Amino acid sequence: MFNCRWLFLWVCLLCLLDTALLSIKQLNKSGAAHRCFCELDGQVDDCNCKVESVASFNNIKIAPRLQIILTRNFFKFFKVNLDKSCPFWSDDSVCALRSCAVCPCTDEQVPCGLKEEEGIAHGKEKYYPQKDEESSSDKSCDSRTNEEIRLSALDTTISKENEAVFRTWTEHDDISVTFCELDDEQSVGMQYVDLTLNPERYTGYKGKSAWRIWNSIYNENCFKPEPVNAKGYKSLLSEKSVKGMCLEKRVFYRLISGLHSSINIHLCAHYLLSGGMFGVETFGPSVDEFQKRFDPETTDGEGPIRLKNLYFTYLVVLRALAKAAPLLGQESFYTGETAEDAELKNEITEILEVVKQFPNHFNESTMFQGDKLQAKILKEEFRNHFLNISRIMDCVGCDKCKLWGKLQIQGLGTALKILFTSPDKLNLGRQEIISLFNGFGRLSSSIHKVQEFQALLSEDTSRKVNSPTKSPFL
Repeated sequence: MFNCRWLFLWVCLLCLLDTALLSIKQLNKSGAAHRCFCELDGQVDDCNCKVESVASFNNIKIAPRLQIILTRNFFKFFKVNLDKSCPFWSDDSVCALRSCAVCPCTDEQVPCGLKEEEGIAHGKEKYYPQKDEESSSDKSCDSRTNEEIRLSALDTTISKENEAVFRTWTEHDDISVTFCELDDEQSVGMQYVDLTLNPERYTGYKGKSAWRIWNSIYNENCFKPEPVNAKGYKSLLSEKSVKGMCLEKRVFYRLISGLHSSINIHLCAHYLLSGGMFGVETFGPSVDEFQKRFDPETTDGEGPIRLKNLYFTYLVVLRALAKAAPLLGQESFYTGETAEDAELKNEITEILEVVKQFPNHFNESTMFQGDKLQAKILKEEFRNHFLNISRIMDCVGCDKCKLWGKLQIQGLGTALKILFTSPDKLNLGRQEIISLFNGFGRLSSSIHKVQEFQALLSEDTSRKVNSPTKSPFL
């Protein structure tokens, strides 16, 4: 009897201890619901608008429109080379999940209009003759007669001397405006990918390989703070150290940090929840993963600021779209699908009008001012750093991660090209337009997902706090 009483008391004590620990965890969850988002109010750093204004504008006016636009053929087919080797190191890493693989399109799946226009620079309205019913059913993309092809052919004979001159022109043009390295349209390994069939989500790509990518981006290609001690050591990149740098260097860091946060948000929103029956993987939002990546207690206090940088990156790309609106307004968005092309052009016109209505755009004219020579040197450093980051994307050891990494870096690079190129000299290729809109779509989606995670964390906390743990004896 004596032993039974002591056993009963020990069990009761353990139950009480378990309840107390659970209550502590619930309080921690409750705190995390506020800690992760503690910086998401007030003014966006280095901008003249508030986080709340950006979120409201995006979630109500931009995100619903973009969601439709990015399912159109013009934007969902992205041509990319996933076979390019890493120019910096050899990487033999493999993904942990089969969902890391990318499913390329067959030739038949790609709209004829996309294949017809490969390599043509965009920027002006083009005339495309309407095909009659008989010719449109032809499997060939080019329905012209042999005579029409002969008459429209150009004499492209160029002397070797002129070829050399043109090559220097091209090199100069690339240096003056290009912020990222685009895949060569004619290179071996180029293939179309349907982005809607290869969504950005958690793939299991982590560990040393993934760490090396981000370490190289932040510690080797972002600008560093000035020496802070007698030994000349430079402090690690953090919000505190970044504030001491000049505007241009702060902008660079916040652009990369915001993009990184956007990627992390999508991995949390489409996280692997279970392998499922018969090997079917189940993806969905993971509150725990979100907290791990953005809670200040697990990120040395940096998580909430990184989350805030998402809104900065969004504003920079939003400004680029507004500036490029006249050029994009001339684009035909041709795919060969007459009805859809017309609908898309109207949708683009509408969203560009909405973009221009935003009252507090990022002001790029404040950058690279002062001494002209120093400003020119800094701008070239800025461009070279970003160009190098675009090359690092070929070092990613996961095909799906590489696909979305290349696309989003190209989109951000295109935005920078727009902001720092004179409007009369600006031209955009199809791939740049596709990456610009899809990259903006990722940022837009991330801001919307932040709102969803805020609701999920609040619901999770409320449900656990209001549902007391039952005693095992009841």
